[in-house]
Parts: sequence; C-alpha cells; structure tokens
Amino acid sequence: MRRKDRQMPKEWAMQIVDKCQWATIATIDTDGMPYCIPLSIARIDGAIYFHCAKEGKKTDCFKRNDDVCISCVGDTLRLNDEFATNYESAIVRGKISQVLDDEEKIAALRAICQRHTPLNMQNFDDELKKYFKATAIWKVSIQDIDGKRRK
Repeated sequence: MRRKDRQMPKEWAMQIVDKCQWATIATIDTDGMPYCIPLSIARIDGAIYFHCAKEGKKTDCFKRNDDVCISCVGDTLRLNDEFATNYESAIVRGKISQVLDDEEKIAALRAICQRHTPLNMQNFDDELKKYFKATAIWKVSIQDIDGKRRK
C-alpha cells in the first residue's frame, strides 16, 4: 500500500466488508479481459458469500479462474472546501468456489437476506422453497484483506 498513513488493521477492514451496501467482485473473463460485477454480499467468518443464477458470464469466469478480488466501500463524504473525499474501503483477495452443500447454501442465503432485507425475514422460508434449486451460491475464502481510510 502506497499510503501507509491511511492503512487500517485487518479487523477494521472486515468491519467495512460487513457494513458496505454492496461490493464489486473482479475476475478475468473467458477472453482474458478484466470483468467486474456488483454484488450483495454477506460474510460468515473468513468467507464472503453471494448468490446468483446458476449459469452466466460470471459463472464461466469463476470456473475458469478461481482468483478474485472484491472491493468494498464503507462511509464516504465529499468535502466541499477541498478537492478530496473522506472514505473507508477494504480490498479482499481470495479463492472462489461454488457452494454445493445444501446446509451451507441455506446458511449463506439466510445471512445475505438477514443483512440486506432484515424486515422481510418472515418470508425467507417461502422464498427459499421457491428459488433454492435455481440459485447458485458462491464463496470467496478470504486470503488477504487490506483496509484504508481518509478522514
């Protein structure tokens, strides 16, 4: 990290992962070009989970290369009296794998829904019955995380 004065501890970076509204995952597409996708994520211990369709471009990318990078942005504030922005961010590097175990899939879906739609959890079981078989869950095992902020 170039700006060591802005580097934050790993525990702090994990808090940014946990509070960001959404994250962006970067990979390499099947033509060897960079490809990134916004996601709704949830972290359980040392892994980040997200859901998607079972087929598509990102799935093809993940199956081709399991190295990924996730960018998470916490609170930001544009400063009116400077050409600057106060921010919090975390960059995660890790290995991605599809979750095939049903119990782990349900736990991941529950964590994602609890995080992003907590007021609708009374409908979780009904939605799970409808969409479980059509939904893929992917897991990024966190290998490295960097936190940074400007305040």
